[in-house]
Amino acid sequence: MYQERILLTVKDILEKNFKIDTRGFRPQEVDKFLDIVIRDYEEWANIVNELEAEKNDLLNDNMRLKQEIRLLKTKLDVASTSETNVGSSNADVLRRLSNLEKIIYGKE
Repeated sequence: MYQERILLTVKDILEKNFKIDTRGFRPQEVDKFLDIVIRDYEEWANIVNELEAEKNDLLNDNMRLKQEIRLLKTKLDVASTSETNVGSSNADVLRRLSNLEKIIYGKE
């Protein structure tokens, strides 16, 4: 995905041969190659910065979602506990009502 933004590979840099002039390497050729290397390094730094920003965004989203999950689990626990209490309190009320009916109307 990001490889098309980089012009040189490690192999290209290692295997680069400059033509030798009477006083050494041709300065224009070396300068041109170094300009490409500098451009690639700048692009690489941009890619790293973009990926770091994306990683930070994903970490923040992940943390937010984990907090939301914890909150929802807590709400679910509270809801299930209150349903259990309501269910048992309803059973208690029905049992007491039944006992009262037995006392009032006599045992059958």
